[in-house]
Amino acid sequence: MEQPRWDVPVVDRTEFQPALDIPPPGPQNRLTVLLRLLLLLPQYVVLWLLSVVAFVVVVIGWFGALFGGRLPRFAADWLGGYLAYDTRVYASSLLLTDRYPPFRFAAPDHPVRIELRPGGPLNRLAVFFRLLLAIPAAIVQGLLLTGWWAVSFISWLVVLVLGRMPEALFGATAAVLRYRMRFQAYLMMLTPAYPKAVFGDPVDSEPARSATRPLVLTGAAKALLVVYLVLGVIGSAASSVTTDWNSYEDDWNAVSTTAPPER
Repeated sequence: MEQPRWDVPVVDRTEFQPALDIPPPGPQNRLTVLLRLLLLLPQYVVLWLLSVVAFVVVVIGWFGALFGGRLPRFAADWLGGYLAYDTRVYASSLLLTDRYPPFRFAAPDHPVRIELRPGGPLNRLAVFFRLLLAIPAAIVQGLLLTGWWAVSFISWLVVLVLGRMPEALFGATAAVLRYRMRFQAYLMMLTPAYPKAVFGDPVDSEPARSATRPLVLTGAAKALLVVYLVLGVIGSAASSVTTDWNSYEDDWNAVSTTAPPER
């Protein structure tokens, strides 16, 4: 009978999902909460400029990944830094942290951090159809963000009055941010892993490293995520109806204008 070999290294075959690390919710300065979006205006301008560069790098990286089977090193490094910066700015926008994001890619001292492990092998077929494959995740991300922003005034008011973010709101908001980060990482080919775990992770999924790793959500936090999704669907449907109605009015006005006068 063959004896088991204890000298064979254990191979972790679980798929690595891009990770988000945020410390537990703590006290926030009410003045910075009050003026949060105004204070972040310079960050939004920088992000918009960087997004133009990111688009070019993604296109170049797509060709490199399609023919080379992996994202070129320069593209992986630049896009990884850009996504980390973008996530820090968005975390501040969502009131997850009171720490102002620095204007740089590398910020090891900032409380909001991500882990990507880019540059690994990619399936060329999945790279070729990346935009098509990303559509379901894009819909989920869009619904979550639409729902969060639909009640953002209430969230902002709660944090402003309490001076901190309640645990349930923190968990639900962190889940929205993490899914958005994972979607962006997949879209930019920084990971082959499709975005997952909208409703958090099991308690024993990995050793605890931060308040969001693993991201274990309470029942109230999961209920909030359901509310975000429902509000996202309602908002999207209302937007579609409004667009269709405006299009109908434009068509009717065009017909009325071009129709010959009655005699």
